[in-house]
Amino acid sequence: MEITEFVETLRLDGSLLADAAEETGPDARIPACPEWQMRDLVSHIGRVHRWATEFVTQGKEQPGSFPEAPDLADGELVSWLREGHHHLVLALDSAPQDLTAWTFLPAPSPLAFWARRQAHETSVHRADAQQAAGASLTPLPSAFAADGIDEILTGFHSSDRSRVRTNRPRTLRLRATDAPGADWTVQLSDAPPRTVRTAPDADSPATGKPVDCTIEGPAEELYLALWNRLPWDTLTITGDETLPELWREQGGI
Repeated sequence: MEITEFVETLRLDGSLLADAAEETGPDARIPACPEWQMRDLVSHIGRVHRWATEFVTQGKEQPGSFPEAPDLADGELVSWLREGHHHLVLALDSAPQDLTAWTFLPAPSPLAFWARRQAHETSVHRADAQQAAGASLTPLPSAFAADGIDEILTGFHSSDRSRVRTNRPRTLRLRATDAPGADWTVQLSDAPPRTVRTAPDADSPATGKPVDCTIEGPAEELYLALWNRLPWDTLTITGDETLPELWREQGGI
């Protein structure tokens, strides 16, 4: 995907998140994060946006401290969220292609990293806000959702921080049915997961052996399930059903 596409998704989902927060009110519970109320979600994403904006506008090359929660009344939080979101979108829109800045996942460039990461961060939390409001989720483009699957599998869950581990080697295949080439094979063990793109039409991906579990479905549903925002039973699961349960229990980041 192009940087401009990520920025446009960020622009739209940030606005939808703020709309849902305004409609629902600060006391609403966040289903995917039971310890959070809407005010906590708004505070979190507002601070994330301001944190990211500093890297983009200042070209900071070292990780910085995360902003503290704002000392604001509940009635001021959504406006504060909208302001920070607006500045982030402007920063990404106007940043030079050769931006130099710190990143924490592989990316073609720092600008590509920050645009992609903030788009996905905001989309997942927009889903949180709409679920808290009891509203239908605004659909995501399948290409964007497939990119988000790739980010969580080959980025977040390729690091030592991933807790998705098994005592004996297991193989999980994930396939988005509405996005060409969106097919991954995940090797699970007592080490961090190792993910590779599955070859087209492969019956025995990556290992030459049948996989233990295959999970298929629309890219958006698979994306949100991997982030534990939708239940796995919305997807087609073939084989060892303990593996999606393992992800549900251990896949938090």
